[in-house]
This record gives sequence, C-alpha cells and structure tokens, in this order.
Amino acid sequence: MAVNESFLSIWAPRLLSVLRIATAYTFLQHGSAKLLGFPKVEMFDNLQLASIYGVAGVLELVGGILLLIGLFTRPVAFVLSGMMAVAYLMAHSSPFFSPMLSGGEAAYLFCFVFLYLCAAGPGPWSVDAARAKPQAPRATSEALRRQL
Repeated sequence: MAVNESFLSIWAPRLLSVLRIATAYTFLQHGSAKLLGFPKVEMFDNLQLASIYGVAGVLELVGGILLLIGLFTRPVAFVLSGMMAVAYLMAHSSPFFSPMLSGGEAAYLFCFVFLYLCAAGPGPWSVDAARAKPQAPRATSEALRRQL
C-alpha cells in the first residue's frame, strides 16, 4: 500500500508536537517525584534541593513544563539533552556503554529525543509557534522553475 505523501507532510509537524508533549509529560514526572513527592518514590523522601538529585529535579520539573507547553523549546531541549547525557555517563555508562544492560534506556532516549527537539523545534502545537512572526509563503520548486 502506497503512503500518501501529502498526508505524511501534513501530519509530520503535528506528530513532532505529540512527541514533544508525550516526552515532556513523562520527563516532568521525574522532577515532580523528586520535588513534590508525586508520584511517591521512597528514594526521594529526604531529598535536599542543593544535591545533584535536587538540581536534576528542578531541571526536570521546570524544563518538563516548558517543553510540555512548547515555550523556549530549543534552548530548554539543549540543556536537558546535556543533562541526560551527563546522567547517563555518571550512572549508566558501564558495562560497555550498553543502555539495556546498565538500566539507562530512559536517560539515553531522553538525551537523543531532546537533542532532536533542539534541532527540529517544537512543532505547530506550541507556545513558540503561536509567538512566531508570520512568515511569507515560501516559493515552491515548481514556482521557481516557472520563473526560469
């Protein structure tokens, strides 16, 4: 079955927004568990805000909320991608940089999804898109050929 290219071109930006929203919602739960105690994770019961877990929690919660609504997506995604790369290297890099064997799949995937969002942007369902200046329509390659 052939895939309709116009269907894909319409839905690709929207699915970028869905990827951003779903990732941000999952990510901010880590910060919420650390700082707000919801969902309850016993490991974070006596968490100090000035600890590495406390700073990570602030970045996860604030960054997750900003990504969820799509505000300052590119710089936030860049910072969070770096944070997750450091988290992976500190806690999950052995044995042999294998995310599956080290339990680091989430850190690994968050790192690269955030890196992608940094490059691709937030998608159309975002505050960033709503705040963007309207752009003049781009000339299509067919229109350019007609001019030549």
